[in-house]
Amino acid sequence: MSKQIQLSDHFTTGRLLKFTASPIIMMIFTSIYTIVDGFFVSNYAGKTAFTALNLIYPYIQMLGCLGFMIGTGGSALVAMTLGTGDEERANRLFSMLAVATAVIGAAFSVIGLALLEPVALLLGATPELLPDCLLYGRILLAFQTAFMLQYLFQSFFIAAEKPRLGLFFTVAAGVTNMVLDFVLVGVADFGLAGAAAATVISQMVGGVAPIFYFIKRRSGCRLYFTKPLFSLRELFKACTNGASELMTNISMSLVSALYNIQLLKLFGADGVAAYGVIMYLGFVFAAVFIGYAQGCAPIVSYHFGAGNKDELKNLLRKSVTIIGVAGVAMLLASETLAAPMSKIFVGYDAGLLELTVHGMKLYSISFILAGFNIFGSAFFTALNNGAVSAAISFLRTLLFQVVSILALPAIIGVDGIWLAVVAAETMALVCTAGFVVWGRKKYGYL
Repeated sequence: MSKQIQLSDHFTTGRLLKFTASPIIMMIFTSIYTIVDGFFVSNYAGKTAFTALNLIYPYIQMLGCLGFMIGTGGSALVAMTLGTGDEERANRLFSMLAVATAVIGAAFSVIGLALLEPVALLLGATPELLPDCLLYGRILLAFQTAFMLQYLFQSFFIAAEKPRLGLFFTVAAGVTNMVLDFVLVGVADFGLAGAAAATVISQMVGGVAPIFYFIKRRSGCRLYFTKPLFSLRELFKACTNGASELMTNISMSLVSALYNIQLLKLFGADGVAAYGVIMYLGFVFAAVFIGYAQGCAPIVSYHFGAGNKDELKNLLRKSVTIIGVAGVAMLLASETLAAPMSKIFVGYDAGLLELTVHGMKLYSISFILAGFNIFGSAFFTALNNGAVSAAISFLRTLLFQVVSILALPAIIGVDGIWLAVVAAETMALVCTAGFVVWGRKKYGYL
């Protein structure tokens, strides 16, 4: 049997890829939820239901991303604590963060349901789309806690040196979602309600089942539930440290909503449907970068806590190379897959198909740039510098994108809506590089 990879190891390229493979696949399967829902809804419930799903999903995602914030920020804090050798404190922090996520999740379910209708109208839901938006949103928001816990445990399985087990739970959730979508939407013809039910049941697998694993101490696992260290200071530190991930997800949700509003003006409902398909490809490719960054972050945090600057240099150099190669591969793959991927979702409508393929080929240019910005933000989170991480995320996912979405169509025409993300990622890359150079002396990674 091969020796289990530990956070304290020296990481070659092969070892780094092996350790981060599980988080990457985890994130891909997580992204599959909406994709599978979209496939079955589009092909079995029709274009109106598909448009409604894509219109309301950014709101649901925005509320659920608090679990991602606590998971990424908290796992960096816990991994750094493990690096200092204080395992008891690390596990008490982990337990506190899990309890806090459950409580916050319940509160946001109530808030989310109360605001659902006015938010749907604000996002541009027409009288035709509103009932479907409310139906899908109410089912998912009622189970918001499971959604947030799933995000949380994805990060902590990595910090616990059990990325493969995290992968198991995520794959199990993904398979559950796909099977139930087929049964409830494809066979039983329950439409959006069936798609929503499939999603929440799969989130219970990914977010609730891991509780029973961490409930006792297990051999080879660095983390387990114990008496929580209830500390508002540490909770605040975890939240501020993961603020960039919160900013990223909120910004993506807001930007998606802005895209939908602009696309409704430019192309009508077809524009929203086309953007939904493009985002599915974007979800998968971004998941690769996010999964890599998420897998690498606890390693960076551990060696930062241990004061091992040589390993920080090693991790940064190898990560930049890996991300560069992956970005080129994704650009080539996305250009090749634009037509067949679009046909899977909207092949029944020739005009919508043509619009989707054209938009996807322009939008996908951003994939060659996005990985560096995603990793840069996660790298500073791992160094427990939430301010710089949040700044990168804010600039990349909100400020630059909003400016580009509003300005480019006016400057270069309708293609500007698809190229907005390319412009935003380019400007963000310049800023990310600047922050990396700024921090080289403080952290010693260059």
